[in-house]
Amino acid sequence: MKVDIICPLYEAEKYIEKLHNSLLQQTNVDINEIRYVLTKSSDNSENMLKKLQLNYKVIEKKDFSHSLIREKEAINSKADIICFITQDIVIEDNHWLEKLIEPILKNKVAAAYSRQITKFNNIEKYTREKNYPDYSFIKSKADIKRLGLTTFFFSDAASAIKRDVFVKLNGYDHKNLPINEDMYFAYKLIMNGNKIAYQANSVVYHSHKFSLKQLYTRYKLTGRFMKENSYLDKFGTNASGGKLAKHILKRAIEDRNIKVLIRYPFDMAARFIGMKVGKM
Repeated sequence: MKVDIICPLYEAEKYIEKLHNSLLQQTNVDINEIRYVLTKSSDNSENMLKKLQLNYKVIEKKDFSHSLIREKEAINSKADIICFITQDIVIEDNHWLEKLIEPILKNKVAAAYSRQITKFNNIEKYTREKNYPDYSFIKSKADIKRLGLTTFFFSDAASAIKRDVFVKLNGYDHKNLPINEDMYFAYKLIMNGNKIAYQANSVVYHSHKFSLKQLYTRYKLTGRFMKENSYLDKFGTNASGGKLAKHILKRAIEDRNIKVLIRYPFDMAARFIGMKVGKM
């Protein structure tokens, strides 16, 4: 089955060359196209794309949308599988993509997502542990009672979907979603009887150092998303957030991670307040 890799770019000068080379080194996979969509910026991204002679298109900043850009590229794709990635992932395994799409090729699932690990010893280390464990599994509608909202956890930082299923389910329904577009589609996948695989052996590094202001903004957007998609609340939004907060505190204490313990109350407050404000 042919695979198209779709990657939105913005101020991506420092990422492009290393990311593209890591994609070219993927083995045992029929990559049809690597499709970059560059949002205009002031850095050297476009010159870098030209220099490397890559396949890309440019859009105005006002036209960027996390959901609509991916949706358009997926619909225009001629491949069997679409693979969504973000510019800031680091791929160090030449079999990453092969491992990611394996359950799709075996017709076990309609979609799959990779394990994400951070290179920083911060709170993200523990959120990654919780959301991306070291064992693989498959999720379906039958798991909703057990998993609640996390049944629909899915990340398009490194994921793959059968293109015909994406098109059949109408992608993101042509909505401009500023965040959580991956969860929006995962819900549609699961509720329509499809399965999603989490591939723990398909690993990417995805690392951030968010400021409290950035966290607040992200969770404000998440709160707004949850308000606009309130049907998700019945699956235990608060319970899911509470479990994550407890895991972070427990692991930070176990590791005697003083920096995380000092940051913890302010970090959790930024998330909590952002979510509340977003839902208002």
